[in-house]
Amino acid sequence: MHPSHSAAPERLLSFAVMGAGAVGCYFGALLARAGHGVTLIGRDAHVRAIRGAGLRLQTQSEDLHLPMAASTEASAASGADVVLLCVKSADTEEAARQLLPHVRPDTLVLTLQNGVDNDLRAAKVLGSACEVAPAVVYVATAMAGAGHVRHYGRGDLVIAPSARSAELARQLQAAGIPTQISDNVRGALWAKLIINSAYNALSAVLQQPYGWLMQQPGAADVVQDIVNECLAVARAEGVQLPGDIHAALRSIVQTMPGQLSSTAQDLARGKTTEIEHLNGYVVRRGDALGIATPVNRTMLVLVRMLEQRQAGQAAG
Repeated sequence: MHPSHSAAPERLLSFAVMGAGAVGCYFGALLARAGHGVTLIGRDAHVRAIRGAGLRLQTQSEDLHLPMAASTEASAASGADVVLLCVKSADTEEAARQLLPHVRPDTLVLTLQNGVDNDLRAAKVLGSACEVAPAVVYVATAMAGAGHVRHYGRGDLVIAPSARSAELARQLQAAGIPTQISDNVRGALWAKLIINSAYNALSAVLQQPYGWLMQQPGAADVVQDIVNECLAVARAEGVQLPGDIHAALRSIVQTMPGQLSSTAQDLARGKTTEIEHLNGYVVRRGDALGIATPVNRTMLVLVRMLEQRQAGQAAG
């Protein structure tokens, strides 16, 4: 008997981040720090800053500059084992079209986005060119400037089974990204949609963080009305929600009391929000299923009005 040789170390997967905003930059930074090849694909100002000084990652405990490849072109994703799709939900199809010439059948495109149907919409465009799988992201981050991402809390993923999922989960865990593989990612995406629908629009309309919102008289009742409508639509869709949604809603306020929603951040920067893929999605599915969603509709219309007012001010 020969002495058994230990298995060769697993080859590190290479990553491209399509849509290198706060979420993509945060996960890209952790992967690069762990030794993975990472290419960030994003806006010109971020790309220039990252090429010049590396990506700045600021957390509660550290402040690092990480050298990383960065590009404004989707072609930079060519050769990556895994593409993290982190664009806004409204841009999913366009990003998938740009990626189409640069993926292989063994490339995994993982959707790290708000909303529940981005993977289905990306897969429609990408067809059999590569594998597409959804992920659920729980992280509080924001871009503090060009090439500068700040992390405020959490940073865990739930990913769908795929050809690469076991290997990917191991390597994400090793990079300090808590990762679960779940057969019910659709349910987990819906749970996140309900949390986003509950808090994002309120935070955006008032430009206040979750902790402040939930201290106000009557806020808990409004949130409960939003959630009850979402649950009625989810039930009609046949969605099985994992875990206790009410505990999850409380946990967001407890773990991220100072966090402004991504919708609030977008409005504050004069950007289009993802409201159509949050409360708007609930309203559209409710309409299709004959379920009234008046509070979600109110939140949707209020945020749309704020977007229109900003567009008018910008034009004026």
